[in-house]
Order: sequence, then structure tokens, then C-alpha cells
Amino acid sequence: MDRLEVFLSELLDINPNVDIGLIESAYRKAEQMHEGQLRKSGEPYLIHPVEVAKILADLGMDERTIVAGLLHDAVEDTPYSLEDVQRDFGSDIALLVDGVTKLGALVFESKEERQAENLRKMFLAISKDIRVLIIKLSDRLHNLRTINYMNEDQILDKCRETIEIYAPLASRLGIYTIKFELEDIALKYLDKEAYYELANAVKERKDERAEKINQVIKKIEDVLEDYNIDHEITGRSKHFYSIYTKMKAQSKSLDEIYDLTAIRILVDTVRDCYAVLGMVHTLWRPIPGRFKDYIAMPKPNLYQSLHTTLIGDTGRPFEVQIRTRQMHRVAEYGIAAHWKYKEGVEEEQEEVKLAWIRQTLEWNQDMNDPREFMETLKMDLFSDQVFVFTPKGDVMELPAGSTPLDFAFKIHSDVGIHCTGARVNGKMVPIDYELQNGEAVDIIAQKNAKGPSTDWLSIAKSSHARSKIRQWLKKQDKSQNVDKGKASLEKAVRRKGYDPKDVMRVSWLAKISKQLNYADVSDLYSALSYGGAIVSKVINKLVELYLEEYDKKVKIETNEKLVAETQQKAKKPGGSSKPDVVIEGMDNLMIRLSRCCSPVPGDDIIGFTTKGRGVSVHRTDCPNILSLPEKDKGRLIHVDWHSSDAAGIYNADLSIEADDRKGLFSDISRACLDMDVNITGVNMKTNEDKSVSIALTISISNINEMETILRKLKQVESVNEVYRARG
Repeated sequence: MDRLEVFLSELLDINPNVDIGLIESAYRKAEQMHEGQLRKSGEPYLIHPVEVAKILADLGMDERTIVAGLLHDAVEDTPYSLEDVQRDFGSDIALLVDGVTKLGALVFESKEERQAENLRKMFLAISKDIRVLIIKLSDRLHNLRTINYMNEDQILDKCRETIEIYAPLASRLGIYTIKFELEDIALKYLDKEAYYELANAVKERKDERAEKINQVIKKIEDVLEDYNIDHEITGRSKHFYSIYTKMKAQSKSLDEIYDLTAIRILVDTVRDCYAVLGMVHTLWRPIPGRFKDYIAMPKPNLYQSLHTTLIGDTGRPFEVQIRTRQMHRVAEYGIAAHWKYKEGVEEEQEEVKLAWIRQTLEWNQDMNDPREFMETLKMDLFSDQVFVFTPKGDVMELPAGSTPLDFAFKIHSDVGIHCTGARVNGKMVPIDYELQNGEAVDIIAQKNAKGPSTDWLSIAKSSHARSKIRQWLKKQDKSQNVDKGKASLEKAVRRKGYDPKDVMRVSWLAKISKQLNYADVSDLYSALSYGGAIVSKVINKLVELYLEEYDKKVKIETNEKLVAETQQKAKKPGGSSKPDVVIEGMDNLMIRLSRCCSPVPGDDIIGFTTKGRGVSVHRTDCPNILSLPEKDKGRLIHVDWHSSDAAGIYNADLSIEADDRKGLFSDISRACLDMDVNITGVNMKTNEDKSVSIALTISISNINEMETILRKLKQVESVNEVYRARG
């Protein structure tokens, strides 16, 4: 069998339902693009993406993730582009590949900056699809398995990064199979002497430990038979890195580390878990303070289990872990279990909670220093949890070492900002008090509290609270700068000889902010507080807008004079101002066209008999007619135009909505002039969204002329809408 056949065969052994055609196509594409490329070991480069794909398959990932694993280096190291991936394999796989691809093309000033930017990009990709991180972890695992071909400095850098970033990330996802191997390989290079001493010592005692484990298992088995609980029991040794860190943290030798082994008991239900816990506590004495209930209070990575440490028959402690089989799947594969067992009938649908990724992206935006970003990320990844209670009895999870400030900001930003103290278990404590497991916390907040100070950044331990404190401090600084900048601009405007009330209009300042690439007017004011050339630039633009507005006002006043002259001519030939409207059987009634809807010949019309003023003629769609009370509808009478193409001149109202610009009204006037239509009235209003509303009164002869002028005005640049006013 060739390499491809072996690879596909292995995948089918793991998951017979996998889309083998899609994976084969991706394999052949990776083989084609990496042809001739070699790894540092001298092996064909293709081996790496294939091994990454195998790790993903072992985790039970779906075929799209496996395909992305096969192609994850092709975009970076070959001519095969992201667009090619999208064309050949779809946008879902392209998104995964893009998320995993490194930022090798960018140049950074320092190693910390490069590392921080890579991680920022990765976190952004993870927030869109968590599979990006699972591929990245699989990529790192295979690179570590073959790291011996790199030079010593590169090996140490990669191993430190693995311990500081990637192993904690695997722990966050609950993928302990990867976490343990990453840590053990990294330890082998970071502290070779300690690793091999530990490995040899553990190996020498392997048989002794195995015998003791078997004795414990036999004792539990005998009792569980009587309980009639379906179960599996296994013994396991702690991995080397876990033992190593415990020895260093407690300054102990291997002989002094007792809980090197653990017994794991798997059952079917949560009820069985607690029943087994009670049983083992009757067989051996539990050590106080060493019991942890992760079933009632799961870890952030969804891990659930009961942990208890017991004193064995020989006087040496050992750990027992009790969980359901479903919990065990999550414990082994973490979030990957969502894909690995998605077709299993026993799986309970769980919401994958990754709020920590969103929080990382949030506080990341407030940090410009890559060193600060890396240190905060490491602290966030490594911190254990502390569980405390709200006054209502709800459980709140916080990083170990958290203070009432962290608790307050976790409840709500406003609670944190106005926090002045706290009660823990009913007793007053300062805001820097370190919270302990099981404590009940009640925050004291006052509306008139002065708010956070820079000292709070050293008191708060969670990245969430620190981010909110930074945002508040930044906002306070900005508020002071805004007031200072506004006062500075007002002073400069007066020196120019203008009144700030006339010149400093909000809509104009918003327009200038956008032109100068500021987010809003407050950002512009903040920039003005520092003085310099920007003050002169803003004043010049404001004066330019003011003069343009002044020019427009002069034109309108000139036009109004023309309107007054034109209105003298807006009568029927012969000087009669009587409208060309007839009422059947009546010819001596006073008739007038209603000004509320301004009907013109060709409109559908109706008459309304008034008291002492004859008949007022309205359009049938006039809002005043449509809203008549029932008691007044008897006063409506039938009227009609004497002729639809009468020679009279009639006023009609139009509404125009347009984007404000220089010369807009001039173009509208020219369009009317071209049609030989007089403008007899105008009213313009500038809106906050930089649009303008124009109410236009024109003189026309009939409805046909109205429709023509409407079409003509719609063709004017920047005009969005033109319609006949209804009233």
C-alpha cells in the first residue's frame, strides 16, 4: 500500500463515515503543492500535514477540519492561495486555513511583538471557529514530536512558548491528551536532567505502583459488585510535567510526592457518581480539604468529575476520580468531544462556552504593549478558579486570587465602577481582600462614588475587570480633554472675528471629524486640546462652511424677491383669479382652491361647502378630506375641472429629499428654469445625517406639467426622492 492508501485506511478505522473523497482530494492537492519540499529531518514535507491530519482524526474531528489540517501550510509555503482553497474546497475550509496560517510575511520590531500579533490573529480566528485552535494545537504537537532537528535556541523558544501558551490553551479546551504530551515533550528539552532523573525514578517504581493500584482496584470492585452499579475502573500515573511542577512548587523530592497514582471510576449516571464517592469514603479515610466537586461546579472547559484523596492501607495517599462515561469523553477530548461523539446516542447536547476568548479579544484592544499583552494572557491562562456565592446564592467563578473588585465587575460594569467596599460572609472587607472558595460576597456600591483609580489596576486580578477599569480611566481622560479642546476652539473662533454660536455647529463639526478621520466630534475636540496646526485647519473648514451657508442664504433671499414678482402673474388670462372649476347646476357660488393640498387641473378633486366662504376645492387624497368626521361628510359635493388643460397658473407643493452639497439648490432652480416653471416658495432644512429637506412651491398649469417636472427634478445630482406634497 502506498502512503495515501495507508492514510485513508487509518482514517476509516477511526471513523467509517468520513467523507473519504474530500480528504483524498485535499491529500493530492497538498502532495502536489509540497512536492520537492523537505523538512529539516530530510523527510518529504508532506509528512507534517499528514501527521497533523492524523492527530485531528484521532481527536475525532470532522472531515473539513482534517482537510484544513492537510492544507494548513500550503497557503503559507507554496503558490497555493487562500482564494484557491476557497475555490477548490469552499469558504468553511478556507476560513480554517486562514486562521491557522502564520503571519510570516509581516515584519515586527521584537519577538514579543511577533508572538503577540500571531496570537491576536489566532484568537480572532478562534472566536469565529474553535476548530482553528484545535488544528493549531495538533500542528504544534507534531512539530514538538520532531523538534530535535532544530537548533538548540529554536528548540528552547518553541518549548517555552508551548509551556506558556499552547499547553494552557489545550487545558482551556479540556483536550488533556494533547496537553499532557505537549508538557512532557517540552520538559524533556527545557530541563533534560530533571526529566530523565524523574523518568528513571518513576520507571523503577512502576511495578511497585502497579501492584498497589491493583490492590485498590480489587477492593473497590468487590464492594461495587454488591452495589450493582455498572462501572469501569482503571489506574493511571500522573504525567511527568505534573510531578515535576509539584516537586518544584512544594520543594519536595519524588519520595515525598505521594499522589503519583490515581484511580479512575467510570459509571453511567451522576447519581452513581455520588453513590460511589460515599462507598470509597467508607473504605478509606479522606484527607480534609482535598475533595473537589467539579460536577456541581464544572471547570470553564466543561470538565466534570469528583476528585477525592484518600489515605491507603499502607498510609500513603492516593487519588480517586469518579465521573460518568460522557464526562470522561469531555475530559479526554474537551471541546473536540462535540465532534467526536456527535452521532452517539448517549451524548447530551452541551453549549460550548468560550467567553474567555471573547474577553481576551476585548482586553486585547486596550493594550498597545505586546509585552503587557503576553503577560496578561499567560496570567489569564494559568490562573486556577475560585468559586464564590452571590447574595442570592448563585455560584460565581473567578480567577484564583480575585478580589471584591473582580466580583463587582463580573456582576456588571456599573457595579464595579461604583464599588466602595464589600461584605464577605457578612463581614466588611476592603476591596483588595483575596476571595476564598465558598465565600458569600455582597458588594457595596454608591452612585456618588468617585470611581476607579490607577491603583485599581493592581488590585483587580481578572483580565475582564482590568479591561473595564482601563476603559473607564481612558474615558475620564478623554472627557477632560473634550472640554479643554472645545474651549480652545471657541477662543480661536472669536479671535477670527466670528461668533462660536454661528460657526461651531454640531453637523459641521461632525462633517469635519469624518474628513479628518476622527471617530466623532468628541474625538476631534480631544485632539484640539493638544493645540497645534489642527486648530487652524478646523477653524478654516468651519469658516468655509459658514460662508457657503451665507452665500446660500443670499441666493434664497434673491429668489424670494423673484417669487414675489412671479406671484403677480399667477392668474388666469384676463386677470380673473377664479379657479377653472365647475359645480353642476350652480354657477354663482364662490369657489377657491384649498391651500392645504394645492390641486391643479387633472387632479381628482372634491368640494367642501364652508360657512360663509363658499366651496373649497381639495384633492381627493388630501389628508384633511380623508380624516373628516362622519358628521361633516354630508358637506362634500361633486366638483370637476372645466377643462383638464386649462390655461391658468396654479401653485403646487413639492417635497425634495437630497444629500446636502454645494450648488444643490442652484441645480434645482436650473431644472425648473429649463421647464419654464417658476418657483414661488421655498423652505430648506438641513438634517443631522447631512441630508437636506426642501419644501418647494411651483407655478404650473396642469397635472401633466407636474409629472414632467417631477421626473426632471429626480435627475438632479444628489436628489434621492421627489414627491407631491399631500397636505
